[in-house]
Amino acid sequence: MEFKPSTIFEIAEAGKSRNSTGLIGATKRNGSWTETTLEDFQTKVRHFALGLQSMGVKHGDRIALHSENSVEWMIADQAILSVGAVNVPIYSTQPGDQIKYIIEDSGSKIYLFSQDKLFNNFKDLYKQVDGLKVVCLVSTGEKGITMMDEVLESGKKLDAEKPTLFDELRSAVKPDDLASFIYTSGTTGKPKGVMLTHHNISSNVQYSIERIPFDIEKERGGKILSYLPLSHIFERMLNYLYMNIGYPIYYIEVVEEIKDDLAFHKPMFFATVPRLLEKIHTGIINKVGSATGVKQKLGLWAIGLAESYSINNPPAGFEAFKRKIADMLVYKKIRAGFGGNLVGFISGGAALSPNLMNFFTAIGLQCQQGYGLTETSPVLSVTTLGSIREGSSGKKLRCVELEIAEDGEILARGPNIMQGYYNNPEATAEVMTSDGWFKTGDVGRIDDEGFLYITDRKKDIFKLSTGKYVAPQHVENTLLNSPLIEQVVVLGASRKFCSALLVPNMDAIRDKLGSDAENKPDFNQQVENLIQKEVDNMNELLPAWEQIKKFALLDDIFSIDGGELTPTMKTKRRVVHDKYKGEIEKIYEG
Repeated sequence: MEFKPSTIFEIAEAGKSRNSTGLIGATKRNGSWTETTLEDFQTKVRHFALGLQSMGVKHGDRIALHSENSVEWMIADQAILSVGAVNVPIYSTQPGDQIKYIIEDSGSKIYLFSQDKLFNNFKDLYKQVDGLKVVCLVSTGEKGITMMDEVLESGKKLDAEKPTLFDELRSAVKPDDLASFIYTSGTTGKPKGVMLTHHNISSNVQYSIERIPFDIEKERGGKILSYLPLSHIFERMLNYLYMNIGYPIYYIEVVEEIKDDLAFHKPMFFATVPRLLEKIHTGIINKVGSATGVKQKLGLWAIGLAESYSINNPPAGFEAFKRKIADMLVYKKIRAGFGGNLVGFISGGAALSPNLMNFFTAIGLQCQQGYGLTETSPVLSVTTLGSIREGSSGKKLRCVELEIAEDGEILARGPNIMQGYYNNPEATAEVMTSDGWFKTGDVGRIDDEGFLYITDRKKDIFKLSTGKYVAPQHVENTLLNSPLIEQVVVLGASRKFCSALLVPNMDAIRDKLGSDAENKPDFNQQVENLIQKEVDNMNELLPAWEQIKKFALLDDIFSIDGGELTPTMKTKRRVVHDKYKGEIEKIYEG
């Protein structure tokens, strides 16, 4: 089936007839869930859109949206798009100076924010932006700020006066109109505004539906959990997809509570990043290890089977029988911890280690992996149920063309490719060829069956002084297979050997050493010895020149607030190198 160009709100509206729950979703705030009906959602979208119209918003105007994930985010988004305006999302973690830059660079006329905890980053700066109007979506203690309810009320009034206006505004929006400027977080330099049209994003929705790991017709009423930021195109595109297939979306409050939220709502599916799956994997291992007697022995046996499972070579015969026994006695209980209804999840944002993919598949959860970029709306490839390979991000979507350049860079072309970087033709020219190919900046390969493998970021690959090239992400992902290692940055550019800055997983280490180990005088040495053993084990999986010869342990975890991570949790290598320059020099002394 081929899909015709559509607007985003047409994609979302198509899901009305498929929604068997009557709910669009729910938002968790201050520990409580508030559900929103589909009817209420549509009414608020209509009135908020007309309220924006009454505020002077015209077709093509830009509106900045600064909010955590919520139903209000989606109401504002659908309203902005319905009047032909452009949504400029801002990460909830973005600092004030970047917010100001994005609003000024995009020419946004209105700044929408959800709560004071986000507005606090910008309130000392917003008056410096000429003509900027400010609207609060949820709650604020600031005086003189227009509230969402006020905009809704003005829209309701306009709707009564001109009942056909909303439909007229929507009908004026075309698939090739701009829908969003998404400012890439970037690991270096100022953010760039990626220009995406309705068709860019809606085509990605339509073709991604083919890769959902459950039957959307037979399994009506399933819930979706959402925690990745809607400001990022991956979660946002998926939210449009969920709306299109008619599944209500439940927006959690903080990721630390996701285990409880999974158990409470019993969702069918959610999108994630590898780091959360690594933590879940470690948690499962630690829980089994902390059991006693027969329960521990049985758990360790079952976990051992899962750890040795291979998607590429699944067990047969007696080995398959043992896995069925393990499923009845152990894996079923693990899945119950996810609520019992979870079919699986899709991981994006960074490479997922084959070990994790194998493990979760072994315990009965569909562990999918996708690949794409903001500039590609975003999905280029994704694994398909029954067609998965270890370490691969799957096969390309039907609408996508992929090629590997002579230097190994992945090139992409299709209806989902961006229109360019706003106000930045030079940067656009650097990544777009004259015949429409987008240079992803990633290095990879495509095998004979069409499976795509990502090996590294082109700009991250470095050369040792010995002349050998190193792909650091591959080495880092290998090291992260250890449950005792929380974060890692591999070093070695122009040096004789590879080294690493490591952040240990202290919870896992305490579990391994015992609760009283931290009080012993040799605790630090014990930690270093444990990590050294883990590094030695991982080195056996790497060629000699990629092996970690020395490392330094860091006390502080890399974070967005600390400046080492982007809002999409990518490591800012330059920041890490500068921040830990002293530790790096000590590694290479002598």
